[in-house]
Amino acid sequence: MKTEINLDTWKRKSHFEFFSAMDEPFYGLTVEMDVTQAYKKGKELKTSFFIYYLYATLKTINELPAFKLRIDNGKVFQHDRIDASSTVLKENETFGFSHIIYHNDFTVFRESVKKEIARVQQTDTLLTKDDYGDNIIHFSAIPWVNFTSLTHARGFKHLDSSPKVSIGKMIDKNDRKFFNVALFAHHGLVDGIDMGRFFDLFQDVLNE
Repeated sequence: MKTEINLDTWKRKSHFEFFSAMDEPFYGLTVEMDVTQAYKKGKELKTSFFIYYLYATLKTINELPAFKLRIDNGKVFQHDRIDASSTVLKENETFGFSHIIYHNDFTVFRESVKKEIARVQQTDTLLTKDDYGDNIIHFSAIPWVNFTSLTHARGFKHLDSSPKVSIGKMIDKNDRKFFNVALFAHHGLVDGIDMGRFFDLFQDVLNE
């Protein structure tokens, strides 16, 4: 479900119009996150760390209204739930785009992700569905590289307002574990204060 935002009374109307007129309205930040507790929790739950931090990412996104906004034909909508289209590595070392539905119950989420990964790994195309919807984030794991910055391939003819989250290689430092997170968002919808809220809340969720 989604609710249309009344642009005439929206406090961000001028910001939305200003940034939406740009050729590249997306901007991004890369931040180091402490995942010591999250990695331990994943081990306790006997789950893959990827599934656990994907869950933590979606849990964070779904608690922040700015990241649930999407643009459709010039209109802005607030979605009730945000899912993920994550890259899934295949046996032949290519990847496909998945469609992972967010569930607040981690056990339900974990089993759903496992089924979706298995489905994507049986496909031979990049796009594994006809329609992913726009109530998604674009998510990718790059566990081979401890990157400190990141860019994305972008087709400017394709109108896009979905945030993008990429997570890098986990490293050990001073007896703790860290990974870097690159977050990109449409500046017509998301400001720096919202980025700060994401990283603060994401750290809290990772510490649970």
